Amino acid sequence: MLGKKPAPAVVQKPTDKIDTLLGPNTEIHGDVNFSGGLRVDGKLVGNVSAKDASNNSLLTISEQGEVSGNVTVPHVVINGIVNGNVSSSGKVLLQSKAKIVGDVYYSSIEMELGATVNGNMVCETAKAASLRNETASRKDAAPVPLTRDEVKKQSA
Repeated sequence: MLGKKPAPAVVQKPTDKIDTLLGPNTEIHGDVNFSGGLRVDGKLVGNVSAKDASNNSLLTISEQGEVSGNVTVPHVVINGIVNGNVSSSGKVLLQSKAKIVGDVYYSSIEMELGATVNGNMVCETAKAASLRNETASRKDAAPVPLTRDEVKKQSA
């Protein structure tokens, strides 16, 4: 009908609990698919995604945390390093020590002074993001991961 706007997509509030913790002395190689809250204090080499893109899953990457792969999670808090694209249908919070080498696709973003993104920042609606995520999952193309030292050299 003319004159009627589509209802905005409803994005749930992120979870406030951590269901899974990847400790600081842990390194995992392989893709991770989770629900609820995931905190990364160690190193994860592989793609990270939430089981259901419309839920309230939250990924937190601490200052010591590092992810080398694409991140597709509704809500993301980053204070460490991500070597890959970040895609969120909810909120992205880039804290002061966040370093991203890749594109950031978001509906809502907050970026603190000191955070860096070496890539594109693209604001998307939830519907456009879900279509892009379906297409990206078929391509199975992960970026070449950088080491923590290489990222530090680039930012120096």
